[in-house]
Amino acid sequence: MGRKRKRKKREVDELLLDAIFSIEHEWKQIKSIVNQSIEPTFEGKSTEKIAQSKYLFLLREAKHRKISAIRYSK
Repeated sequence: MGRKRKRKKREVDELLLDAIFSIEHEWKQIKSIVNQSIEPTFEGKSTEKIAQSKYLFLLREAKHRKISAIRYSK
């Protein structure tokens, strides 16, 4: 039973890391677009803040779960 639970935890941790990298990429793309805009819209700035918030939330969750990206490198 413990082995199965450990395997499942590892899978969830890997999914969390994948989500972190994905959201980080999305946030940086949006940030780049907003920064290059002559007059960034409220919607653009809001979208950037939402992506940043998602990223920071996932980082806090990874810290809480004591996940290291180095341990799960593929």
